[in-house]
Amino acid sequence: MAGEEKKDFNAMLHRDAGMPKIQIVTDRATIEKYGGEKMFFAPPLAYDEIMKKVPRGKVLTVGAIRAFLAERGGAHFTDPITAGIFVSIAAWASEQRAADRTPYWRTLKAGGELNPKYPGGAEAQKEKLEAEGHTVVQRGRKNLRYYVQGYEKALFELG
Repeated sequence: MAGEEKKDFNAMLHRDAGMPKIQIVTDRATIEKYGGEKMFFAPPLAYDEIMKKVPRGKVLTVGAIRAFLAERGGAHFTDPITAGIFVSIAAWASEQRAADRTPYWRTLKAGGELNPKYPGGAEAQKEKLEAEGHTVVQRGRKNLRYYVQGYEKALFELG
């Protein structure tokens, strides 16, 4: 996101824009890719509430949040683009608050990848995760990416 310092992410976090809602998808490729036609849209606050539950030493993936919200909402899947945006909003909103912080750094992308769109980028997320005992490894030569090594063993169970 550009111009983060000028945005009120906490206001964005509390905007529901008619969510939660289910949209029926008719595109065959999308239905096949995600396993159904019911696409769920959860409000940004739903992502934040789930991210707040992840305790120190544990991690969660955006995909797990998406699957949890879809199931809870009676849908086949959630919109991946909206989910990515809402997870970032939750992270930036947390940085703008003095209290009631969200441990957003514990929420990873697919495959245990760190999120460069979080406040401070992947480097700041790496520091926070390593401070909690995780090992973060770098992959790539030109397009550097960071991953939590063995993240599967530290996954937080939603339920």
